[in-house]
Amino acid sequence: MTNRHVNAIAGRLSLRPPQRRSLEILDRITEIAPPKKGADPAAALEAIRSEYPSVTDFEREFPSLCFALATGVGKTRLMGAFISYLHLAHGINNFFVLAPNLTIYNKLIADFAPNTPKDVFRGIAEFATDAPEIITGDTYEAKAGGGASCTTRLSLPRRTRRTSGAGTPPSTPRLTVRSCGATC
Repeated sequence: MTNRHVNAIAGRLSLRPPQRRSLEILDRITEIAPPKKGADPAAALEAIRSEYPSVTDFEREFPSLCFALATGVGKTRLMGAFISYLHLAHGINNFFVLAPNLTIYNKLIADFAPNTPKDVFRGIAEFATDAPEIITGDTYEAKAGGGASCTTRLSLPRRTRRTSGAGTPPSTPRLTVRSCGATC
């Protein structure tokens, strides 16, 4: 049975079949290995591997998955769908995205900005009434301390330094997109 959030998000964002299938997989994975602090990565891997044998490890000390889609299918829109799903279905409020270069970094800033032609959240009613705040590398110092209150917080720092997110209210979703140079 498909989660009601999957149906709503897929419809609102007009997801293509590969995007919808990826969202359905994410839904199933979060059902068999719920995303929560303190989760045992080995147990999560075993649960996921039982249904998706191609997942052999997380390559990290925490659950980490990769979805491969063809060029032009809409990976950025899928990212918006995943963020919407994780926020609406599981109450996850902090997101981190790493951009490999400045071209993609600048594209992500534009695509996550509300009321723009490529707005990846267009159609998500919860974000229409309380638009995500985008925090970029240029505005990180001023905004990341938690001074602004909003339902969704999208953080796009440009610098390749670690950020703790300290001071962020627990109910404030944050998407962090960082641009990284060749040393990452």
